[in-house]
Amino acid sequence: MIPSTMRAISQDAAGAPDVLKVIETRRPVPGRGEILVRVHAAGVNPADWKTRDRGVFADGAEPPFTLGFDVAGVVEAVGEGVTLFRTGEDVYGMPCFPHPAGAYAEYVAAPARHFAPRPKGLNHIQAAALPLAALTAWQALVDTANLQPGRRVLIHAAAGGVGHLAVQIAKARGAYVIGTASAGKHELLRSLGADELFDYRTEDFAETVRDVDVALDSLGGPNWARTLRTLRPGGTLISILPLDHTFPAEEAEAAGIRAVFMLVEPDHAGLREITSLVEDGRLRVVADAVFPLEQAAQAHILGETGRTTGKIVLSVAS
Repeated sequence: MIPSTMRAISQDAAGAPDVLKVIETRRPVPGRGEILVRVHAAGVNPADWKTRDRGVFADGAEPPFTLGFDVAGVVEAVGEGVTLFRTGEDVYGMPCFPHPAGAYAEYVAAPARHFAPRPKGLNHIQAAALPLAALTAWQALVDTANLQPGRRVLIHAAAGGVGHLAVQIAKARGAYVIGTASAGKHELLRSLGADELFDYRTEDFAETVRDVDVALDSLGGPNWARTLRTLRPGGTLISILPLDHTFPAEEAEAAGIRAVFMLVEPDHAGLREITSLVEDGRLRVVADAVFPLEQAAQAHILGETGRTTGKIVLSVAS
């Protein structure tokens, strides 16, 4: 029997990580076209701690709310009309983004097509580390840039949550991959397929790198203009950060470069493609640290240091 209540992490106001508290709340009920997932693990993303700090979701939702988008778990119930899944199946996904999904909880109810079967060979922790970051990389490089074999790709923060997956997706597409990361992470990135690496602390990539076809930027600010210098005419600069006055839109247009902002979307088909890459051995996820659900605040503290490799995950159920 499914319990009527559940544990979740909630916040009542904007603020530092200590606003995150464990609460007992009503378990969601799946509606038409939805599934109820017992959450075994939930990924932690920059969007989470930025939302916590602002105290408002991108869609305007205000506290109290529960953070989290990345989910891996088991289907406990299916709503009317659902044909994709049955109870007992292992699934993973990024439901509802950018609207609240409430993944930092023991149960999540969300549209069935925001999930896909968990990749064979991955446990729940590994699967929960994938959806938002991998879909961001896939939708940027494949759907937005239409990356083709032989193209030159520049990936900033290449050892980060999105970056280390983008490196592998680009290699799987047959691209030549250039990455920026601290020197201590270069060995990992070479093992993931990076062809050329720059230590952002000691080297200026913009002085050396040229003829880039696609640049994926998660840093913003002055980095946008410097990245623009590396792109060839006809190239594409993709930002996964909200644009501000420093975004070089006019300079890009004058140079014949496409400069765009991309927001990741729930994507059943994209998850299927990512699953195929995982099961073919062409994509592996790095989980930097795992915290129990009740230590969500500590997970945020670590994430905000900006010094993690790969992803942070919350373990929710054994």
